[in-house]
Amino acid sequence: MLQEGVDMKAITLRNLPPELARTIRQKAEEQGTSINKAVIKLLAEGTGVRDKKKGKKRLHNDLDALAGAWTKEEAVEFDKALAAQRTIDPDLWK
Repeated sequence: MLQEGVDMKAITLRNLPPELARTIRQKAEEQGTSINKAVIKLLAEGTGVRDKKKGKKRLHNDLDALAGAWTKEEAVEFDKALAAQRTIDPDLWK
């Protein structure tokens, strides 16, 4: 059992699945940081722990992987679909 307020210096992970290890390495490369820092960030985000430096808690990160993932063509199609949904039918407002 961990005691409240006790700093944990290190954790050893065994039997890390290869896909998870690859993903962690990719995240570290994308962020230009060490694997250790990438793991700490992923754990903090996954558990909702506040970033003491920034002083705020991330509420949602479920769509982060989609940000910037669309091609220009997909974005144009999405905008067209949205425009069609935003059309106001005057008969409905009588």
